[in-house]
Amino acid sequence: MDKWLNTYVYEESFFTMAPDNRFHHLAIVLCLKHFGWNWVGILTPVDDSAEAEVRELTRLMYTHGICIEFIVKIANDQMTNFNNHQIINRAKAEVIIICGQFTTIYRKLLHLFDQKKTLILNDSWFIHPLMGIHYAKLVNSLQLNPCLAFKLNWLSSSTDRAPSGADIFCSRALKRKKPLSRCNEPCSPGSRKAPNGGYHICCYNCVPCSEGEMSNITDSETCQMCPMDQWPNREKTRCLPKLQEFLSYKEDKMASFFCFLVILCCAITGFTLKKFILYWDTPLVKANNRTLSFIILVSLLLSFLCVFFFLGRPLDITCMLRQTLFGISFSLAISSLIAKSMMVCIAFKATKPSSSWKKWNVVTLSNLIVVICSSVQVLICVSWLSTYPPYQDIDIITYPGKIIIQCNEGSDIWFYSMLGYLGFLAAVSFLLAFMVRTLPDSYNEAKYITFSMLVFCSVWIAMIPAYLSTRGKYMVAVEIFAILTSCAGILSCIFFPKLYILLVKPYIYNRKHFISWVRK
Repeated sequence: MDKWLNTYVYEESFFTMAPDNRFHHLAIVLCLKHFGWNWVGILTPVDDSAEAEVRELTRLMYTHGICIEFIVKIANDQMTNFNNHQIINRAKAEVIIICGQFTTIYRKLLHLFDQKKTLILNDSWFIHPLMGIHYAKLVNSLQLNPCLAFKLNWLSSSTDRAPSGADIFCSRALKRKKPLSRCNEPCSPGSRKAPNGGYHICCYNCVPCSEGEMSNITDSETCQMCPMDQWPNREKTRCLPKLQEFLSYKEDKMASFFCFLVILCCAITGFTLKKFILYWDTPLVKANNRTLSFIILVSLLLSFLCVFFFLGRPLDITCMLRQTLFGISFSLAISSLIAKSMMVCIAFKATKPSSSWKKWNVVTLSNLIVVICSSVQVLICVSWLSTYPPYQDIDIITYPGKIIIQCNEGSDIWFYSMLGYLGFLAAVSFLLAFMVRTLPDSYNEAKYITFSMLVFCSVWIAMIPAYLSTRGKYMVAVEIFAILTSCAGILSCIFFPKLYILLVKPYIYNRKHFISWVRK
């Protein structure tokens, strides 16, 4: 028993208060709030004065958001009641308020308390007039030598008004871990209190702040929504500026990869163009309508360079130029392919006797086809820029935590009209090339045009659902991939066979060998 009491003596805690009696209840409440204790028990004897004290104290504590887990009333003949001891020792509340005047009925009861409980005593425990002993003697008589003691000090000598938080403070006498007398753990920053369906308001659940919200205080009632241009950090304790997303040259590896591809494709296109100019007067280049070949190569080079308008931070000017320049330059390339197919068709039709195709000037017709077909696309793009031009747009809704800086096309109708017209030209070129693919000519390039248009149509048909299902920089990446693939398809299908002959078989340049090769 002595060994148990010694352990109890070391761990026990007392909170002593000695103000005017009319401030007694308010002082208890202020001290409870000071230490964050909102879940306490009350121990009181059975008498009228104690019951009145409990009623007043209960009312005041509920007013200040402090809940009472239990109220145990002790009668003289129930001092050693086992149920009372179980209620007190098993209670979650670590702080117990002792009400009523000091009497000898508490002597045996205090020895039976759980050693982790902390007691708050009223002023009758300081100097007990009936027994004539000082508080220190009383503590010694109970063998309860507290290792943690707090005094309630009054900073104001006035007794005409109730004390406030500025009038009192609790000073720590000895170091020990402060008890935590709460129904549940405090809600940490980044979460908020939520009702758990219980009776007491002091018992609640802690739920994380919702998406886009934060809280930076403990036991927050609500979470605050971050401003539109900010987003909470991972812990949801503060708001940070949202990340800006676009295909950045410095920070995005995908942009660097596209730059490399564009430079590579431009270098190959430039090399091919240089070779065609170098061998401008050779039969091979003449037979393929060198003017149309030159237009196609220049158009492809411009189409490749248009990709740079899709990279980097979008601006109003780049948003207006990137779609329209690509639409015009690529329509010029496809129009030239249509003219090539028409020339092949007319050339073989004109070989028949009494053919009406002989009166057509092939060069004039091909130039007319290129001008007419590309002019329609120019008209579409000019109308687009004149009515609803594209502009820089900021999307703060689609992706939480990000600000997507992108180009708004201004008018979806004009945008899809531009793409639709490219698809129309490609379909016409494909049909013309498909019709003349079987003409008896070993040098016929209609089959290459057919395959290049097949690649173009396949890429752009696959691009449309992927383009519509993505947002931000990935939408731009899809369109860049379609541009590079379709342009590279035309370049490789139309010009690589000719470039192979120019570089690997230069002996074909002589007229005699060329004529014999064509007749095979």
